[in-house]
Amino acid sequence: MSLEPKQMPVQYILGEWDFQGLSLKMAPPVFIPRPETEELVEWVLEEVTQGPCVVGAQGGPLILEVGCGSGAISLSLLSKLPQSRVIAVDKGEAAICLAHENAQRLRLQDRIRIIPFDVTLEGSWAHLLPWGPVDLVVSNPPYVFHRDMEKLAPEILSYEDPLALDGGEEGMDIITHILALAPRLLKDSGSIFLEVDSRHPELVGSWLQSQPDLSLNLVAVRRDFCGRPRFLHIRRCGPQHGCPVDAWPGPQPARVPG
Repeated sequence: MSLEPKQMPVQYILGEWDFQGLSLKMAPPVFIPRPETEELVEWVLEEVTQGPCVVGAQGGPLILEVGCGSGAISLSLLSKLPQSRVIAVDKGEAAICLAHENAQRLRLQDRIRIIPFDVTLEGSWAHLLPWGPVDLVVSNPPYVFHRDMEKLAPEILSYEDPLALDGGEEGMDIITHILALAPRLLKDSGSIFLEVDSRHPELVGSWLQSQPDLSLNLVAVRRDFCGRPRFLHIRRCGPQHGCPVDAWPGPQPARVPG
């Protein structure tokens, strides 16, 4: 059954939306950034600016965003951290194109590398090694429990990419891939910041305890503006495996097939 035009999300109708004070182009089916995710960005900014000094080879943090979508998180961090640099990855072609366009609109394209990348592919992390180890990994991954997908609003199910929402049986499919990838790319004492479902802090903590070889510790959980545990800070502790010295800007990695 066809939907009435009014059921299209307003962000797609307008063709742009504000996020952290930035006007970003929006287009279906690329995931629409939510207000909660602005809180994730604010937490990352707090940790970088108020916490222990995070400095990359060129004076600011090197940040990896997994599942960049429109580029909202990456571009917000770049705009607030003038010396930062970002590697933004997504497996969706539409997302890659939209993130490129938004970076150019905001004149931030010189400090971001936007790369087609599927975190679930075996050995995919090797494509990121030429960029050097990163200080931070940030992601708002697909985390909706599969059984909860049918409860989402009709306009979400009709227009937004379900792959950007559906996290599998317990909403953990992409989260665990990110956590398994991170130790190969993070600097020692590097951090991971994730937006998750309110049921995930306990699940993620248990999963990390079952994977001691990853040397990752859940160090903080933050609630969103509705009081739900929504954001995780995970820190790496232990020697690096796989990353060369910081090589930014380095050679462009080969396009990941798929």
